[in-house]
Amino acid sequence: MKLVQLERDALLKPLQAVTGIVEKRHTLPILSNVLIERKQGQLHLVATDLEIQVATSAEVTTGGGEDISLTVSARKLQDILRALPEATETTLDMQNNRLQVRSGKSRFNLQTLPAADFPTLADPGRALAKVTMPQKALRELLLLVQYSMAQQDIRYYLNGLLLVLDGGQIKVVATDGHRLGYAARPLGQQQEKHEVIIPRKAVMELCKLLGDGEDTVAIEVFASQVCFAFGSVVLTTKIIDGKFPDYTRVIPTNYQKHFAINRLLLLQSLQRAAILSNEKFRGVRWMMTGNSLRISCTNNEQEEAQEELEITYNGDSLDIGFNITYLLDVLNNVHCENVECALGDANSSMLIMVPDNREFRYVVMPMRI
Repeated sequence: MKLVQLERDALLKPLQAVTGIVEKRHTLPILSNVLIERKQGQLHLVATDLEIQVATSAEVTTGGGEDISLTVSARKLQDILRALPEATETTLDMQNNRLQVRSGKSRFNLQTLPAADFPTLADPGRALAKVTMPQKALRELLLLVQYSMAQQDIRYYLNGLLLVLDGGQIKVVATDGHRLGYAARPLGQQQEKHEVIIPRKAVMELCKLLGDGEDTVAIEVFASQVCFAFGSVVLTTKIIDGKFPDYTRVIPTNYQKHFAINRLLLLQSLQRAAILSNEKFRGVRWMMTGNSLRISCTNNEQEEAQEELEITYNGDSLDIGFNITYLLDVLNNVHCENVECALGDANSSMLIMVPDNREFRYVVMPMRI
């Protein structure tokens, strides 16, 4: 029974959109599969890991006949399609509970599992809020703060990103307890306040899937899920249940010591110094005196790297330590000419800002060196 006949790329592109969340090894074998359904002239693809679900569709003009649904290994099908020559006509056939992939003189028979056994996320009910914005704008917001998310913290609510719809603004906040990233932008539409914590994996997948243009993305917030719909893709994720830290108390507002510096100059100095930093603790010392910023790193072999940069700084002398990775992360992810650094004393956090984006804040805690 013919399922679909399409050019390779017309099949590979929607498949790649959904397979990013598929785990290589899973306790439930069917979760390694992608659900493929042909209904009313459309091919629907769905993948899930029980927390996140990505669905997409493609128009099909051939195949016809009755509706068909099956599940097949997502990775194997993707690898086969990738290995086929570009622009080749590819046919998917269903035969004796196997999926046959044909292209030219190539044949591949893949094991299938019943579509009825494929778990999909429950209906989330009525939406509490819905907003739309350009895909590029949401992607840029997420990229500004996503590196601050925790990875496997026992405080599970830190392993994600706080999304806030508040009045006419959308805000995103991420923290791992040692640094915090905050970014916001106007929405052009008023909303009641809603806060949800989106899992790390869903955030990283959105960064990959969102486009770089003005096409819109619709964000729907439900009681236990958030849905992002853009192009032919719908990404639905469960919400992390927990209380996110009060980020407004973490962001300093009254620091007296501050200076501006060329981002690329500072980034390159830190990259060089990091070569001789302690591999475990990753500490870097900043010493500010007069109009000079001295940067130094040492390691267990008693090796030392020193850099000196000219800055316009009129505050008291200051000697403070940071995790150099946290500084490199922010400088690699903000794309601007200069950054502003504001400081308190040697035991206080540093605030990094971007001159042309007043809605971005990055706070990094000091460390003893």
